[in-house]
Amino acid sequence: MNLPRCFCRRVLAFLLWSAALMSAASASAPLKALLMTGGCCHDFEAQKKILSEGIAARAHVVFDIVHEGTERTHRLSLYENVDWAKGYDVVVHNECFGFVDDPAFVERIVAPHAAGVPAVILHCSSHSYRNTTTDAWRQLVGITSVRHERRADLLIDRLETPHPVMKGFPPTWFNPQDELYLNVKVWPNVVPLARSVGVESSQPQIVIWTNTHGKARVFATTLGHHNSTMSDPVYLDLVTRGLLWSVGQLDDDGKPKPGFGPGGR
Repeated sequence: MNLPRCFCRRVLAFLLWSAALMSAASASAPLKALLMTGGCCHDFEAQKKILSEGIAARAHVVFDIVHEGTERTHRLSLYENVDWAKGYDVVVHNECFGFVDDPAFVERIVAPHAAGVPAVILHCSSHSYRNTTTDAWRQLVGITSVRHERRADLLIDRLETPHPVMKGFPPTWFNPQDELYLNVKVWPNVVPLARSVGVESSQPQIVIWTNTHGKARVFATTLGHHNSTMSDPVYLDLVTRGLLWSVGQLDDDGKPKPGFGPGGR
């Protein structure tokens, strides 16, 4: 059967238009991030706003936020669900629950990451769950830490390791009155990116790094005690690059890949 040329052209035009619409919709879909936060000793109420709004202004990301608890022993209720991370492209951990020690609970937190959900781990999260007998969280974080030095002005020195996460990060960054977490163990897959020398220990400590655990990429930093640190553009730029790297949407120049910049650019 021979169809009229005008009909065929219209069908072709419609198909091309539909494909363009589908491509545009796909390119503009934001990353879906989950921010897990709460616990002791930090202004998490302010920090959840600083992080979610600061990252969303720099990358095409939308956040769901779970904020619970003020004690080191609190168990975030979402973690009771084995599928707690289902549907998310990345999880940002900014939590401080150092005295939660149930191994099964901690392993349930780590399981979705080991299966492939990327993680961004900030500040006190790195030594949360530190009293448990399982190494699952420590392996996910990549650096084991159980304590930090007193608050002090820190000079953060970028290492020479070439990495897109550190593009735009200054060679030395002055970070006032932050906490230097002491490195007890560095796990095998860690790539150190920056360090600082302790005022008490006089020893260099890794403070920014990447890790791989199971199928997941992990970006982590022990920096970020004060709101002033988290709201610093240097910090927010760094964490945004770390998040994009973890999901494979950061180019070699440290820029968001097309469709993942601010507003989907």
